[in-house]
Amino acid sequence: MVQPQRRAVHPRNAVIAGVLLLVAVIGAFWVPIYARSAPKLGDFPFFYWFQLIWMPVVMVLCYLAYLLLRTPRTERASGGQRLGESGEAR
Repeated sequence: MVQPQRRAVHPRNAVIAGVLLLVAVIGAFWVPIYARSAPKLGDFPFFYWFQLIWMPVVMVLCYLAYLLLRTPRTERASGGQRLGESGEAR
């Protein structure tokens, strides 16, 4: 059974993805950034709306890291068909 070869992730992409994920973690765990009540947005202190805004930011950072680290799924067979698990064209 022949397995399609996967390309290795470029080290630069791995470093960039690591930095993106580090930014996400630091932003969530470095409490002095958001440990205050002013400015308020309506009745919500800064802590709450910072966390609500930070969640989509982390989602985008994680998605960008995923895009940098993913590798091609399968090799293409001749004729543009995907290879199945057994190596046969579907």
